[in-house]
Amino acid sequence: MSITNSVRQALLNREPIFGSWLQIGPYPALAEILANAGYDWLGVDCEHSDIDVEGFTALARGMFGRGAVPLARVRENDTLAIRQMLDAGAQGVIVPLINTAAEARRAVAAAKYPPQGVRGFCFSRMNNYGIDFPDYAANANDNIAVVVMIESKQAVENIDEILTVDGVDGVFIGPYDMSGSYCLIGQTDHPVIREACKKVVDACSRHGKAAGLHLVNPTPEAIAKTLACGFTFIALGVDMVFLNQAAKSALTFARQAVSGK
Repeated sequence: MSITNSVRQALLNREPIFGSWLQIGPYPALAEILANAGYDWLGVDCEHSDIDVEGFTALARGMFGRGAVPLARVRENDTLAIRQMLDAGAQGVIVPLINTAAEARRAVAAAKYPPQGVRGFCFSRMNNYGIDFPDYAANANDNIAVVVMIESKQAVENIDEILTVDGVDGVFIGPYDMSGSYCLIGQTDHPVIREACKKVVDACSRHGKAAGLHLVNPTPEAIAKTLACGFTFIALGVDMVFLNQAAKSALTFARQAVSGK
């Protein structure tokens, strides 16, 4: 196995690795700014946004040469959706709504070339438009990270079976969707949801898989708690929240200066 993808290596080693989330739109400057901040990886949300494969490509170009590994949360667990993002240069996929081991196997197969999977060969951005085809084709299966999203009560109940699927490098919990599946919409800190998350993390520990979580508001306390709970694949914030918070903070400081308070 020849692994050059730092994110997949960290997932396999269950080492802490920090990224952030791009959701506003396909604007390369956003990727450039967040990559320059020093994140290990940047996840492009192609599920809950209008970012398509062309938009992902623009963002991946913004990250290029800046150290952040480009990951795509694909729109669905679909062979073509996964294949297109990888051909556009994603070095890993985050696959939503995985509820069973069979669905996890489908996601892995879409991300891997034969004989491990069903990904199709072509010349595209990921292999420098054919120039690096032999090397990429020989090593891609070792270097493409596959992270499955655990977002439902059913997925929690099936977590051990999901984690036995060869090629699943880690999981990423979707706490808001999970809260909805337990009829506790938005109550991500409810004891039932906390226990469900703990069950997932404990299963990851048993199976030697990385556990991931998105901290939309990454306070120092929240980050420390998340690490202490056993999560290692952690998304910090999201572009729109960073913009909202910075804008509000600047205005608050200005008004305080005027009022003298």
